[in-house]
Amino acid sequence: MSMQSPVRLAPLDRWLPLWIGLAMVAGLALGGFVPALGEALAALEVGGISLPIALGLLVMMYPVLAKVRYDRVAAVTGDRRLLVSSLALNWVVGPALMFALAWVFLPDLPEYRTGLIVVGLARCIAMVVIWNDLACGDREAAAVLVAINSVFQVVAFSLLGWFYLTVLPGWLGLDSAGLDVSIGQIAGNVLVFLGIPLAAGFASRWVGERVRGRDWYEERFVPRIGPWALYGLLFTIVLLFALQGDAVTSRPLDVARIALPLLVYFAVMWGVGMATGRTLALGYARSTTLAFTAAGNNFELAIAVAIGTFGAASGQALAGVVGPLIEVPVLVGLVYVSLWVGRRWFPGTAPAAPSGSTTAQQEVRA
Repeated sequence: MSMQSPVRLAPLDRWLPLWIGLAMVAGLALGGFVPALGEALAALEVGGISLPIALGLLVMMYPVLAKVRYDRVAAVTGDRRLLVSSLALNWVVGPALMFALAWVFLPDLPEYRTGLIVVGLARCIAMVVIWNDLACGDREAAAVLVAINSVFQVVAFSLLGWFYLTVLPGWLGLDSAGLDVSIGQIAGNVLVFLGIPLAAGFASRWVGERVRGRDWYEERFVPRIGPWALYGLLFTIVLLFALQGDAVTSRPLDVARIALPLLVYFAVMWGVGMATGRTLALGYARSTTLAFTAAGNNFELAIAVAIGTFGAASGQALAGVVGPLIEVPVLVGLVYVSLWVGRRWFPGTAPAAPSGSTTAQQEVRA
């Protein structure tokens, strides 16, 4: 493995935590001072999918997926250690851990507990690509893993929901709940949040390389579209906090109780993923990808399911919306932790990132 030298980062990259913090504050302010804004944004839905949030996520994901070298994907699909460990973490460990944390931290709050379990079942297929990119993970591996998660999500989400909300609580003598969500709803979510940007990213590279060549594509085109990933991220954060600002500010103690198991969940899943990658000798880039794909969740699907099944004013819906509000700052922090841990656990393969940067423009090359 060889590594490019650190480059001078643009202000957007260098001060990313500050911009995210300001985006959160701006969203809360908009939601608080313009109450009708939240209602207007919530009304812009098609098939249960918020069009403004979908727009932000598509703008966020397209540049990252346009950077993927799709001719290298075959090398990822042949790595059975990576694929098997990712499936185990996402579809066995993750849901089981969230089930346990929900019951440990919220035994007296069944609505919030159910909402958290739904969050744990919705594996990440969107925002994880940008956390992985910021932490200099393997882009090709991330594209493959989120694609696999999307397939399993369509097939397994409803079944796992029935198991963790009805069957397992019954076996343990605990309160049970139900989950009614169609495969069509899940498939639509996957198509919008993964299928569209993935197709656009692949088409961009295929056309760009054939018309102008790989050098032009990676040295001229990619740097031009790169910043839009972070613009889309900040736009999405503003919208999320504007939509849910009233719920967050009116029930701060409930939000704090929901946040605690989420904090534990994200930290444990990321740590287990990174440790698994180190144990399997996957190297820094793929270990980082494994860790972030294990820690992230598909909050769009979780919120849509919670609102569609239990109602917009339900405790389950509140738990769903608290998920991304906690996930965003925590996983941004874990980007820095990943870079710090990488230089200690993966000497020679981790990026030599300058202190205080997200190294969004650095890459680890094979």
